Amino acid sequence: MDLSQKKWIWISIGFSVVVLVIVLASTLDQNTLEYLKQANPVFLILAVGLRLCSLLFWSLRVKMMSHALGYKVKLSNAWNLVLANLLVGAITPGQAGGEPVRIHELYKDGVNLGDATAIVIMERVLDGTILVLMGVLSIGLLGSVIPGISISLIIAMVISWIFMGGLIILLFMASRKPDKVKQMLLRLLHWLDGKIHRASLKKTIGRVDAELDNFFVSINLFTGPARRGLVTGGFFSLLFWISEFFVASLILMGLGLPPYVLESFLFQLIIAVVMMLPLTPGSSGIAEISATSLYALIVPSSLLGIFVLLWRLILYYLNIILGLWPSLNIFRREMARKSEEPGQDPKGEG
Repeated sequence: MDLSQKKWIWISIGFSVVVLVIVLASTLDQNTLEYLKQANPVFLILAVGLRLCSLLFWSLRVKMMSHALGYKVKLSNAWNLVLANLLVGAITPGQAGGEPVRIHELYKDGVNLGDATAIVIMERVLDGTILVLMGVLSIGLLGSVIPGISISLIIAMVISWIFMGGLIILLFMASRKPDKVKQMLLRLLHWLDGKIHRASLKKTIGRVDAELDNFFVSINLFTGPARRGLVTGGFFSLLFWISEFFVASLILMGLGLPPYVLESFLFQLIIAVVMMLPLTPGSSGIAEISATSLYALIVPSSLLGIFVLLWRLILYYLNIILGLWPSLNIFRREMARKSEEPGQDPKGEG
């Protein structure tokens, strides 16, 4: 792990801690201790276990979608790349840094770069489709809750939905007219090359030219012969999001409150969509503020700060802990590989 990654970890944690301290300071009162006497730690342990189950569903999605394209990715390898993805996602805006990690690790596991890119992009498409469908269903069931939600959160959610819809439309266009999309991308890269003049960019253009064909073939396979990959991927995506969202209900029960399953699912859905916007590293601060404003509608103010703290511990800080070891292993492997390349010394100063 290099210095820049460490810096972003601390910046991301710093954003989160500052907001959590403010939330706790503004919500803790004399009634908090009385509420906590009714807490049941068993539900909190179950919440952690369910979080681990959601990551297993994610790993199974990667494995099954890879299998649909003809690759045998071990579940253990899929699990490691998902965990490594968690750490990078926790320190990049909108958690976008996780995608390159998953693509890289699939490539290292023998998946063609174009195919690996198609798998990861289709993961995003499945997530977006499921979140939109769940959102429509939740709003239909709980439309009465919407007026109590901050207008800024609703606007952010709409922007995120538009972004996800745009991605799906672009992929549909790419699958219909791959040659035109390829020409557009290559023109853009050649234009950048004319402005930047870097040897690494020329090398990238050559690789993109070769791998785009694989990418478009994979996209077409997912909508054709390999559509079972979309079906199984969609199934595990649904399990992932259901288990991910139900963690909050288990935390509520752990604090001695009703689970508020439907309300909590709607709130988690809004938070998940808003967190896709690239605003802060790992959406730190954004997630805490969003959760505080939404759950204030159903959680007593005396417990609101405690709830948000526990929620972030399980769905954010646990990500950093779980992702550290796999990320360090990847970093060591890449450093060892570079040291073995011609013209490179062990410190990479060649």
